[in-house]
Amino acid sequence: MYPSVKEVVPRDDYTLFVVFENGERGILDMKPMLDFGVFQRIKDYETFRRVRVSFDTIEWHCGVDLDPEFVYAKCKADMPA
Repeated sequence: MYPSVKEVVPRDDYTLFVVFENGERGILDMKPMLDFGVFQRIKDYETFRRVRVSFDTIEWHCGVDLDPEFVYAKCKADMPA
């Protein structure tokens, strides 16, 4: 089971600072995905920064969203041990 996303803050370098309901925090680097499929929609920084929490994950107004398990797994890799 994965914790829900509680807060998301876009950063200038196309990363997201993510806070989970259990208090864990991490950084999700979106740069590697921006040239592929639907993620090209958030390549424009003004669009990228319009990210929001939706249910237990994150999404953008343009219809792009991420699997909550993916968000947690990728952020977990950047959380201090």
